[in-house]
Order: sequence, then C-alpha cells, then structure tokens
Amino acid sequence: MTAEPRIDLSRLTAPDVVEALDFETILAALKADFVARYPAFSADLESEPVSKVLEVAAYREMVVRARVNDAARAVLLAEATGADLDHLAALLATARRVIVPADATTDPPTEAVLEPDDELRARAQLAMESLTVAGSEGAYRYHTLAADGRVRDARIDSPVPGQVRVTVLSRAGDGAAPEDLLDAVTAHLSVDDVRPLTDTVTVQSATIVPWRLEAVIHCYPGPAAAPVVAAARAAAERVAADLHALDHDVTLSALYAALHQPGVQRVDLIEPAAAVAVGPTEAPWCVSVSVTEGEPDV
Repeated sequence: MTAEPRIDLSRLTAPDVVEALDFETILAALKADFVARYPAFSADLESEPVSKVLEVAAYREMVVRARVNDAARAVLLAEATGADLDHLAALLATARRVIVPADATTDPPTEAVLEPDDELRARAQLAMESLTVAGSEGAYRYHTLAADGRVRDARIDSPVPGQVRVTVLSRAGDGAAPEDLLDAVTAHLSVDDVRPLTDTVTVQSATIVPWRLEAVIHCYPGPAAAPVVAAARAAAERVAADLHALDHDVTLSALYAALHQPGVQRVDLIEPAAAVAVGPTEAPWCVSVSVTEGEPDV
C-alpha cells in the first residue's frame, strides 16, 4: 500500500478568477469614462449630482463583482461551503455523512447533525483513491470514513504483507470505537469492489491516550482580565479538540500558541509537562482544560 498524495488546500495561491475589489478604483474608472464622454463635467466637485450617481453606480458594480467572486469560490474545492460543497463532492461520488439522524418524534423535531465542511472536503480529496481495488492506503481510508458517520478518523497500515489493519477513532466520548461501529466498518470494507480478494482486513478501535491541560496565564495590568482568560481557555479547548485525531502528537508549542492570546504577558503550562507523543493507532484525548489567572509580573 502507498500513501495517498495530499494537497494542503490552505496553501494554494489565490485563484486569478477572484479579483481584488477597490471602490475608489472602480469610481475613478467610471468618472474617467464619463469625463471622456462629457468633457464639460468637473469630476472634482463632490457636490455635483452626477458625482453621487457615479458613486452609486460604482458601489453597485462592486457588489456585482463581489457576487462574481463568491460564485467563483463556490466551484473551488478549497473554498466552497454548504450546499455548494455538496454539489462539488457529488461530482466525485462523495455525499455528506449523517452523524446523527433527524428525529421527527421530538417536540420540536430534531434536525440531523451533518458532517462538517472540512471533513467532507478532505474526503472529496480522497475520492479518486476509492476507484482502485488494489488495496491502497487511500482507498481503505476513504471507504472507512464513508462507512459510518460516527467515524471521526481512520488510519491504515499493514503489519505483514496481505494483512490490513484499520484503526478507527469514533466521534463519541473519548473516541474509543464501540463494537457495533467496528462491525459496520468491517461489513463496509468486506464488499467485493472494496477489498481485494487477497487482503485480510482487521478493524480495531483506536487506543486512547488521555492527557490534561492545566495552565496559569499572567495578564498585563489594565482592564479586567476575565475576557482574556476566557479567550485563552476557548482557544485551548479548540486546539485540544483539533488534536483529538489518530497519530497527532500534543506539542507544547501548539498549546503555548493557543494560550498566548492578546493581553497575555506570560503562560505557565503546568500540564502536560512534556509533549504527548502518540503512534499511528493512538489518539490523544484531553480529559480536562483548566486555565486560571495568575498575578501580573509588572
């Protein structure tokens, strides 16, 4: 098995079709065009009614150009969102997963929880791998992620030739996959046009590595520090959630970067004392996040 090629969409340069918009540039072009047609007009007088009409026209043109920019972004995998992304993914035979089905029996009815855009976008990138039944890493990962909406992440490796080990991280709780989820993935990977005849596939749950985040932040003297502490705590929680993935180490630099919000003078990171290293079949799980305020240094 070979690893699938990965393109970091966030590193792509801005497409030429999306133009930079500037109201003053558009207005100047309209004024120049009008003066060329009517030389008696003085473009320097802002009080002229014609100047106001040109300003309105320039603004309306900028709105139209912005709409064209939005339409161009809607057909780019890197930038499409919502229903636009659904249609792009459909071109690659990839549908948005249902994580939690809708429930019409509740009052009011509960809407379905759907796969977020970033995950659908990543699976769409893997879609071409699904066309092979040669047992590539990308193909197994694509089909594993598509097997059930409860699958948060998956890693594929081959301990010995002919044996494929699929590690599944669940969305629920700490990420340990329940037996019914493992059975669903196994059944999906056992279809004839998914698994090569000569492969023996084993599906297992990720090994969860618990860790805690405890930090004391020291703010600069000034207004109330509570908003700064809240921002640092929220950023730390986001990073902890993002790191809840297979084979993702918890690095101290990532935690310091999250905690060092505007207004923070210094960060004392109590836990973890060192980076939390995990392997391909392991996933870190943040048990708790504690961010408190310390005394300012000055």
